[in-house]
Amino acid sequence: MKITDMKVLQTEGGHSNWTFVKLYTDEGATGVGEATLERRDDEVRAHLEAYRDFVVGRNPFQIEESWNALHRAQFWSGGPVTMSALSGIDQALWDLKGKALGVPVYELLGGKLRDRVRCYANGWSWRGTATPQDYADRAKQMVAAGFTAMKWDPFRQGGQVIPKSEEKFAIECVGAVRDAVGPDVDLCIECHGRFNMWSAIRMAHKLERFDPFFYEEPILHDNVDAMAEVARAINIPVAAGERLYTRWEFRPLLEKNAVRIIQPDICHTGGISELRKIAAMAESYYVAFQPHNANGPISTLASVQVDSSSPNFIIQEFFYPNLEKYNELLTEPIEYEGGYIKVPDGPGLGADLREDVVKARPPKPEMTGFRQPLFWHYW
Repeated sequence: MKITDMKVLQTEGGHSNWTFVKLYTDEGATGVGEATLERRDDEVRAHLEAYRDFVVGRNPFQIEESWNALHRAQFWSGGPVTMSALSGIDQALWDLKGKALGVPVYELLGGKLRDRVRCYANGWSWRGTATPQDYADRAKQMVAAGFTAMKWDPFRQGGQVIPKSEEKFAIECVGAVRDAVGPDVDLCIECHGRFNMWSAIRMAHKLERFDPFFYEEPILHDNVDAMAEVARAINIPVAAGERLYTRWEFRPLLEKNAVRIIQPDICHTGGISELRKIAAMAESYYVAFQPHNANGPISTLASVQVDSSSPNFIIQEFFYPNLEKYNELLTEPIEYEGGYIKVPDGPGLGADLREDVVKARPPKPEMTGFRQPLFWHYW
């Protein structure tokens, strides 16, 4: 079997456009992957097009060989654009192999440990002028939809040092959500890496009474020793990793015991091949695994395949407000119920893209280019 063609498909998504890769073979088998990178659509497409000559003509079953060749053959390896392109191709290769063999990807990964994966709601919360009660009302909607965990960023603005007024709002916001959903729902606090150590530790101590499930990226990932010190100084598990690429970048986090939860993104860290290796590395350090996923439907399906076969998996990020749009793009729907996503039992990732729907929804130009963050400053 040989790959005969590779298409790059882009469509309007949720808060960004979505980029997909589709591989075709001389025996009729196909595979899809996702290479979404928020507001870097044109760059990712260019990288994928540059890889076309390498991909076409190859044996799609030799996934490890293809991954290493694409990663190591480049002088400027790593980084978001390069790794997103590689991630999309890798997912498509796994999907193609599973479909050609008539088995789900999880069977190729050693078999599944669970029939469904727990997920937390994201994309539900307010921005801008919302009050703590507005957040609480939205949170109750997520509980009504069956979620037992949810994530949001309660910090409206502020730089490395959180102003007292913003501390007060964040505390009131988390408190209102906790009161609204009760003690049994897990609250996941997003910080987006914008605090210094002092503010991150101080804020965690003030939020501890609300029993958060985790505290995500309290500081930037670029100083592992500082992240480890934050983790030791607070009583909330620190989660990080969405901006890291490959097992080599995750190694220092694990060696320094800087996090309790890792969050690699299957569209950025190297696809299914690398996600499973990072999960296995983390398991040896007794660190939990929960993939980051602010992307589209193929990213969700691919992540669930790895989740189902990883012993240290705990929960999957899920942009629930995008579910209807996800399923309109898929030949088989993502099955969500009661806070869980069912692991698809169909071959490959369990679904294919409906190319007619993708083409009918061209990417939005205003979502294509880089723009400054809307909601905070980092200085």
